[in-house]
Amino acid sequence: MLTAKQHELVLFIQKRLEESGISPSFEEMKEALDLKSKSGVHRLISALEERGFIRRLPNRARALEVLKNPEDAVPGIAAAAPANDVVSRTRSAPAPQPAPANDVIELPLHGRIAAGAPIEALEGQSSLPVPAALLGPGDHYALEVSGDSMIEAGIFDGDFALVKRTDTARDGEIVVALVDNEEATLKYLHRDGGMVRLDPANPSHSPQVYQPGQVQVQGKLAGLLRRYH
Repeated sequence: MLTAKQHELVLFIQKRLEESGISPSFEEMKEALDLKSKSGVHRLISALEERGFIRRLPNRARALEVLKNPEDAVPGIAAAAPANDVVSRTRSAPAPQPAPANDVIELPLHGRIAAGAPIEALEGQSSLPVPAALLGPGDHYALEVSGDSMIEAGIFDGDFALVKRTDTARDGEIVVALVDNEEATLKYLHRDGGMVRLDPANPSHSPQVYQPGQVQVQGKLAGLLRRYH
């Protein structure tokens, strides 16, 4: 049984492979299926792998292979095998292939964020390729870190913060906080006596204290990506 979106995606992949011999990108798949994020594409790809319709070729980030004709599966309807057809039941689908360790998702890269005094977090059109193993469920985006106020949390200037999009967080979590609808910063979140305190992880920096209405949580830190030059 395939969902309508799974069926639509495997048809799209097969068509692109027949036309050009090259797998479509995550961005192309997202647009073709009118999805909001590439993480939704990743979930569909994983589901199709589990059902034996496609597999990802190792050591190649965009290489997909269609294993079964998508027309064999009607969306939302499971094909029933004859009760005495032992061979067809045992050969119904190849064993799903494990996802390669280098599977990559392209996250939207939304400019720079301060790990120090708040600076403007810019909405950008670029993207950042990220190993899927670094991300959990949910919608994510990336921000480039500027400053040194979170160094004792292992977050350094020039790192890329991988952020799970959410508007809620618990005390003690590292969040992207938007201050006065203008500036964003990466800090530990604490609620203290009716105020919101954004704490650094560097003794040379002071906590920032705001009225609750001044601060909006825009995401929680989910991972870090660091480039070594």
